[in-house]
Amino acid sequence: MAASLLLNRVSRSVSLQRLGGGALRFSSLDAQIHGGRISGALFPERSLATLAKGASCFDEMVTANQRKYYLLGGKGGVGKTSCAASLAVKFASHGHPTIVVSTDPAHSLSDSFSQDLSGGVLKPVQGVDSPLLALEITPERMKEEIKRQAGGDKSVKNMMDSMGLGMFAGELGDLNLEDMLNAASPGIDEIAAISKVLQFVESPEYSRFTRIVFDTAPTGHTLRLLSLPDFYDSSISKITKLKKKITAAASAFTSVFGKKKEIQEQGPSNELDQLKERMEKVRNVFRDVDTTEFVIVTIPTVMAINESSRLHASLRKENVPVHRLIVNQLLPPSESDCKFCSVRRKEQTRVLGLIEKDTELSGLKMIQSPLLDAEIRGVPALKFMGDLIWK
Repeated sequence: MAASLLLNRVSRSVSLQRLGGGALRFSSLDAQIHGGRISGALFPERSLATLAKGASCFDEMVTANQRKYYLLGGKGGVGKTSCAASLAVKFASHGHPTIVVSTDPAHSLSDSFSQDLSGGVLKPVQGVDSPLLALEITPERMKEEIKRQAGGDKSVKNMMDSMGLGMFAGELGDLNLEDMLNAASPGIDEIAAISKVLQFVESPEYSRFTRIVFDTAPTGHTLRLLSLPDFYDSSISKITKLKKKITAAASAFTSVFGKKKEIQEQGPSNELDQLKERMEKVRNVFRDVDTTEFVIVTIPTVMAINESSRLHASLRKENVPVHRLIVNQLLPPSESDCKFCSVRRKEQTRVLGLIEKDTELSGLKMIQSPLLDAEIRGVPALKFMGDLIWK
């Protein structure tokens, strides 16, 4: 319903200029839907001349056949989900089997596609020709999987009790594995999503998917995401070494009393090694310039731009490839006498100038997206938005 209202009411706030022959600069999405045209052809590019200073160069994003990962992130409320969903639809429409994943604890993919995509499992998106699967990750399910791979033990004492060495547990202290796994819980949503998708793409069943799009959580979560692979790698290494030491100690202890039965290293240690390898893959995915790109999404306000600048600095420090910056919610040009619109447009123009002077953001390819007067919901609306942004 929202899609049919998109741009239909924009004249209430902005008087649109007319092209020769009386055609509006901005066409109604409702008219395109009912006219059977969703491609956005009625949206003349020249009407966005001041908004499309830097096109997204979508051709270079879609031409490669090898698998590509795109992570879209930024400040909360800037339109990351709509941008990510529209990119996924665009890839699928160009023949790329695509997976789109939400790592935000407050999932919006279901709302964006206007379909139920909850449950923490891959679900097909209806209304797209090429295969498009969506996943709203459930972090609690992944936490339980990690705990299971840690052997299901909550503490070192439990682990030593199972070996008959509970009396020595006090020497090591009550190291609570559950607390370790929950220590960085604000970022486990992203780790869970990346790890889960790696599991999917490693399976032959999903090997045909060539585009993976991530709708990430707000900036703070995303920055924690970048350091979590190292954190978990270190934690898992400590747990694995501890288990090996305890196993060796148990073997020596039992041999003193003439028991020849050796204590075999349990399966969970092997599973921890596998989990460690997956964390290494996550780290490598983030930094691979040939397969990965982080796209920053922002809006034309000083606060949002400052946060985006800090985000890019952190991404650069972590060697995460970044080439594009989407500036969303820009007011279109107009001859309206609306003073509020005029003041807002003037301020947005000033902020765009700040981007060009910012040492972190000025080198990025800037994609400018217009403010729309209704929510982007459903595949037709996402196609429409995708044609505006991803050119």
